[in-house]
Amino acid sequence: MYNSEIIGCGMYVPERVVTNHDLSKIMDTTHDWIVQRSGIEERRWVSPETSTSDLALIACEQAIKNAGIDKSEIDCLLFATISPDHDFPGNACFLQPKLGLTDIPAIDVRQQCSGFIYGMSIADAFIKSGQYKTILLVGAEVHSKGMDISTKGRDVAVLFGDGAGAVVIRRTEVKDHAKSSHIMSTHLFSEGSNAKALWGAAPGSGLGTVDRINNLHLEEGLQYPSMNGKKVFANAVRRMCECLMLALETNKVKLEDIDLFLFHQANLRINQMLAQELKIPEEKIFNTIMKYGNTTAATIPIGMTEAVKAGKLKKGTLVASAAFGSGFTWASSVYRW
Repeated sequence: MYNSEIIGCGMYVPERVVTNHDLSKIMDTTHDWIVQRSGIEERRWVSPETSTSDLALIACEQAIKNAGIDKSEIDCLLFATISPDHDFPGNACFLQPKLGLTDIPAIDVRQQCSGFIYGMSIADAFIKSGQYKTILLVGAEVHSKGMDISTKGRDVAVLFGDGAGAVVIRRTEVKDHAKSSHIMSTHLFSEGSNAKALWGAAPGSGLGTVDRINNLHLEEGLQYPSMNGKKVFANAVRRMCECLMLALETNKVKLEDIDLFLFHQANLRINQMLAQELKIPEEKIFNTIMKYGNTTAATIPIGMTEAVKAGKLKKGTLVASAAFGSGFTWASSVYRW
């Protein structure tokens, strides 16, 4: 049976840096308040003319270059995002021509903060089945255009940033499962009964109105995301712990065997609590949320790329990832770089 291997990664974040001090000028908040609750010090936001697929394009081009392949070798495109350029068609269809690709499948993954690991799982399954050989997976978000950037919306607005991260995943034949570079396993979960604990109500067909969005919805602010922060935090820690341990047990590895933990970057306090619960040494966790905020589906591949640059992620590194997000959805993966 075939296996899959990550052979290159790339990232892109907008040039515009928005600090906590910048936000304190437009809403009732402070640098210390944001850092205390999230660990975030700054984030990147796009200029008005920039779209999600624009960010994805640059990250993908970098990943293709770093993988050392020609883009013509890509036979499937997966795009994880909750902030598409347009309502429809899927964002992978807008990215495909920008990359100069034709005819290959272009598929969107709509699993919010868990989207990248869900995408890894889909790519791994496609490759193991023999259907595709070289898959480009990208996670990208433009959150800054869809939030209530005011005191009313500050609990959500201070958390999110814009950015993109991408990987090239290619077929490989594994001779030694303990040492060869490959995706060892992925584990996916959801609990839809909590969907409204973190969601965007409008536009939508489930609002009980003729229109998917109308002036009343806008006046109520239903176009902006809302969150039950305490519920999200508690569930994130519990579910990420559970699925991470399952991934380790499945692969018969111990926590101390993992060289690097690349977790979704939703809130630094969640990752610190996760580390505390499982007694993971701080030096084994690579965090980027301090300077980029929560970029949803892009956080893990951004972390990969930053970790490579920092010398933390290199050939042979055994990595574990876990994510939790809206849905509720959560996921984990173990892979050797």
